[in-house]
Amino acid sequence: MPRSLLKDSLETVGLTSLFKSGRPACLRARCGAGIFLRVYDSRKRRAQSRASQQAGGPIFTQTLILAVAFAAALSFAQVVGAILTGTVADPSGAAVPNARITIRNLATGVITEATTNAAGIYSAPNLLPGAYDVSAQASGLTPKQHARLTLTVGEKQVLNLEMQIASAASAVDVSTEASAVELGSSSMSQVVDGRAARELPLNGRDWTQLATLEPGINAVRTQPDANGLNNRGNRGFGGQLTISGARPQQNNYRLDGISVNDYANSSPGSTAGLSLGAESIAEFSVVSSNYSVAYGLTSGGVINAMTRAGTNQLHGSAYEFIRNDAMDARGFFDTAKLPFRRNQFGAAAGGPIVKNKTFFFVNYEGLRQSLTTTTIDTVPSLAARDGQLTSGTVKVDQAVQRYLGLWAAPNGVASGDTGIFSFAGKAILPDRQHGPRWREPRRRGDA
Repeated sequence: MPRSLLKDSLETVGLTSLFKSGRPACLRARCGAGIFLRVYDSRKRRAQSRASQQAGGPIFTQTLILAVAFAAALSFAQVVGAILTGTVADPSGAAVPNARITIRNLATGVITEATTNAAGIYSAPNLLPGAYDVSAQASGLTPKQHARLTLTVGEKQVLNLEMQIASAASAVDVSTEASAVELGSSSMSQVVDGRAARELPLNGRDWTQLATLEPGINAVRTQPDANGLNNRGNRGFGGQLTISGARPQQNNYRLDGISVNDYANSSPGSTAGLSLGAESIAEFSVVSSNYSVAYGLTSGGVINAMTRAGTNQLHGSAYEFIRNDAMDARGFFDTAKLPFRRNQFGAAAGGPIVKNKTFFFVNYEGLRQSLTTTTIDTVPSLAARDGQLTSGTVKVDQAVQRYLGLWAAPNGVASGDTGIFSFAGKAILPDRQHGPRWREPRRRGDA
């Protein structure tokens, strides 16, 4: 298939910018299942394309390329990491085309490259959260470097670089911090570092609880207890949040760019009402309003989380958190202190497989909980069952009498024709979560 025809075909789905003239190009897209697709336009591929044309197969080739390109275009709409964009200009303010931008991750050593277009604009999407060194090189101009640029999940940061006229063995280093304001987006968002989720004393280590630290976000306190006998499951078991006044079912939870809302379109969570996996969260952002159309699936807020990835150094941790009734007080409606046991344990490890190229991170978290709660119900009094009501004596029909035994006898305060029946019920919840993660970073020449 001729390169010009391939470029024209991809232009219909907005992928022309993925091609670099005069060098092999790689089209890479992330699918909903976490699979990477790569379509290489190399000399071997071009030779195979010419052979397919001679064999009478150009229509099939064009259709296949368009189908893959269209799927890739849809997948680029997902918000996974950070986006770094900006312009490169010379001392007069004119745009510098074909400048090479090198973005190096300080933790992994992975290098991402971009090239400015005719307007001097460059863009590097889906960068992992972390610190980066950014450098620019162009013919006839002094190389420009920007040290330790910090990017967060879902951020669209703008970094404009101004290059000087080249002199002998000269280079310009810039060590000033980039703007704290997210210049590339008008969304209202806050970022929560994963270290806070791992080290703060959260009840059940539910990392979504930290979202309530941001302005305009509150937990729905009227939701039923996840461990009780109620209809909590109808609206999901995860902790419900209202973001900027929106209903909990209007929010969207994303993990590595994939929507993870549960069956009720609510917060993800286990039957214990917790979202496990705090040890594997690198950071997450809470977008309350003015988010871009790239998010979608929401009319409320967006909680966008990114999982941790390995680095060039091997790190690991093992943990266990214990809660029991040793320091608990007796409940107001309880006659005695009820037993409670919770063991939350796990281990996480991450490191390099091939330095500066491929990394791994794996996390296992287990939850063992035995919780006893008191359930209170109103039942007919013993006198009422015999027809002795406070308003007078009535005859109890035999057809009704046999069903009165379905109610337990009152064991609490009786008032009038009814009484209180309370009982302690134990809920045992074995729960576990494990998540291996493999990351192969983009290499030079990848789009």
